[in-house]
Amino acid sequence: MKIPSEILDCGAETAIVLGSGLGPFADSLPQKFVCEYDKIEGLPKSGVPGHAGRFLVTELGGKSLLVAQGRVHHYEGWSAEEVVRHVDLMHAAGIKKLLLTNAAGTLNRAFEPGTWMMISDHINLTGHSPLRGGPNFIDMTNVYSPRIREIFRRSAKALGVNLHEGVYIAMQGPQFETPAEIRMAQTIGADAVGMSTVHEATKARFLGIEVAGFSCLTNWGAGLSSAELAHEDVTAVGRQAAGQMVELLLHALPEI
Repeated sequence: MKIPSEILDCGAETAIVLGSGLGPFADSLPQKFVCEYDKIEGLPKSGVPGHAGRFLVTELGGKSLLVAQGRVHHYEGWSAEEVVRHVDLMHAAGIKKLLLTNAAGTLNRAFEPGTWMMISDHINLTGHSPLRGGPNFIDMTNVYSPRIREIFRRSAKALGVNLHEGVYIAMQGPQFETPAEIRMAQTIGADAVGMSTVHEATKARFLGIEVAGFSCLTNWGAGLSSAELAHEDVTAVGRQAAGQMVELLLHALPEI
């Protein structure tokens, strides 16, 4: 993978991956360098609406930041190893802290759509791992950094932002879950459901990168409301809620 020097030498220690509908967050930031995923050999590009598929070198809170505007998904036909190629790139560029965001359905009646959930742990029901191919027995006890979570917890309190904490469950997709699958997820302890993030978090943990994860809760899980699920609604709510994440990042990044 030939990585542009503007990314390799950008000096950023923190990177953020923007999920469905959250891409516009980067539009308000200074664009020091922009590179489409398909301009980097070996890096897959997403075809999902709401995922621009590009890297942005920018600055936030006086510090350099590497932004991945969109991701690829296992359900698009990419392998779990291919899905995390952007994490490999970030590691090569010297990234030490990775913030993962996604759009997710809420399964917890106390977590209203339109709010954010900080991921405390995850359940991988995709049936795949990006570490396949060797005895990569990485400890997964603290995938989501307790240190970074505490920083965001304090920032949310200071800003008056309603930041939930809970367990994210990943399913393969691309179809939305059935009501029966949602009931199963609730039974085994999940608070939010989506189709991404767990492979990135696993690979980052393997590479020694400190990870935090955030789910924009865009809709109720199937069967928890009378509304039908649609990707357009997911991205619309994500765009509306992006402002809260900007506030949190501005407050938390200097301490991270």
